[in-house]
Amino acid sequence: MSAPLAPVRVVLVGLGPVGVRFAEELLPELAAGRILLTIVGAEQHAPYNRVLVAEYAAGEIERDDLVMADPDELRAAGAEILTGVAATRVDRAARVVELSDGRAVPYDRLVLATGARAIVPHLDGLAQTGPAAAEQEHTLTEGVCVLRTPEDAERVRRVVAAGGRVVVLGAGVLGIELALLLARAGAVPHIAHFGPMPMPRQLDRGAASVLASALASAGVHVVPHTRAEAIIAREDEHGARRFRALVSSDGRRIEGDLLVLSCGVRARSELAEAAGLRTGRGVLVDERLRSWTDPAIHAIGDCAHVADPRHRHDARVPGGPSGLIGPGWRQAEHLARSLSAELDGMEPEPFEEEVPAVVALKAEQVDLVSAGDVSTDPFAPVPADESAPGVAMWADPQHGTYVKMVTEGGVLTGFVAVGLPRTAAELSVLYARRAELPADRSLLLRLDAQEDAGPPATGRDATVCVCNGVTAGAIEDAVDDGCATVAEVGRCTRAGTGCGGCRARIAELLGSREAAPA
Repeated sequence: MSAPLAPVRVVLVGLGPVGVRFAEELLPELAAGRILLTIVGAEQHAPYNRVLVAEYAAGEIERDDLVMADPDELRAAGAEILTGVAATRVDRAARVVELSDGRAVPYDRLVLATGARAIVPHLDGLAQTGPAAAEQEHTLTEGVCVLRTPEDAERVRRVVAAGGRVVVLGAGVLGIELALLLARAGAVPHIAHFGPMPMPRQLDRGAASVLASALASAGVHVVPHTRAEAIIAREDEHGARRFRALVSSDGRRIEGDLLVLSCGVRARSELAEAAGLRTGRGVLVDERLRSWTDPAIHAIGDCAHVADPRHRHDARVPGGPSGLIGPGWRQAEHLARSLSAELDGMEPEPFEEEVPAVVALKAEQVDLVSAGDVSTDPFAPVPADESAPGVAMWADPQHGTYVKMVTEGGVLTGFVAVGLPRTAAELSVLYARRAELPADRSLLLRLDAQEDAGPPATGRDATVCVCNGVTAGAIEDAVDDGCATVAEVGRCTRAGTGCGGCRARIAELLGSREAAPA
């Protein structure tokens, strides 16, 4: 009789949303004794959902609502969890991870789920101290923060409670969501951004114009064409330099009690780089989420740049992290399945992102959904030997509605919808299915008409929670099984536990299910 195989030692660096999902998916293998899992997390507190930190900052939810997992439950399931300690070095030759407290943890497989760090721009007068470890953030001038941790959110909460002025630098999705939340909470938000329009990566000029008007109506002061160069800081009563105003290159001053930097993120790949792993916009991994450099090391989530190794000689490798929680979760689930398949002697399937990225603005004041490339100009001249993409548009700026649909061969390749939630929901389903649009595009607009106020006919297969891939049918089944609240549906199906943008739709399904005759 052959001796039983020794369990595979897996070390996970990072205990954020993606790391937690990977650990949860491995629990059956831990119970079977086939994997020994050690998790290294730099933060002391329980794993939390970074995507919901803005809601916490604005007082929409409480701190306990951020918690994603109880470390004690993971420990009880067999995982060894080391919190408040950072991974400082990877010795690939010895297959050991060295920690900030002097310990060394051996591994057979190393999984990096270190996420991303907020980009801090260079501004005159802004003091910043670099992070002490790869998983920590910068320390900034008092009254200036990024929004990544509960502690950052608590700085914002104090200003909101006083009805203070908050300057948000950056008009991407997260910056706009934060400003809208702050306005609803009673603060006075200003969004300063470089360029003529907000969300330039997702919107065309028409959608951006309608969004800017909606922001103004919601109480958000938008300051475009702002090339931020400096901050003004003055000593407070404790002798600390505290933010007072943002200064642009043309001399304009935007005064405030707090400056929130929302200037994008960058993958935390320092640990991988120091270990000699190839990086691009993150740790470069192949279709099995293995490092191009070392197949014993994997990366998932915002620190992973999934790309074909055939690009290894390219100066700039195409692609990069999506910055969305859904793709990170799907990578975590896939890698856990792959490790299980290897233990069973099977060849793991390659990772493919099956659900195209759809960006939805999480705000009650504004309905905005965008996907794909919507930059196509329908009136641009087309060379005689080329065929132009199909473009259908509808604009009613006075009433805050706009939609643009881009097709190739009738198949939807990109869209943006503002102020048309039911049209946006239908387009999201068609985009995810790579389906053709109806020949009469105006049929989609009628979904938001008052006389057609019923839900769009997407059926039980319609994806409600894009982050977790949960369908309307799965939610309806959970309700039939006794789930009576959005939180209970989330615990049963995981719907609504990612970005939170689908929680209103889940509540709608709950209401319609309760109202349906027995």
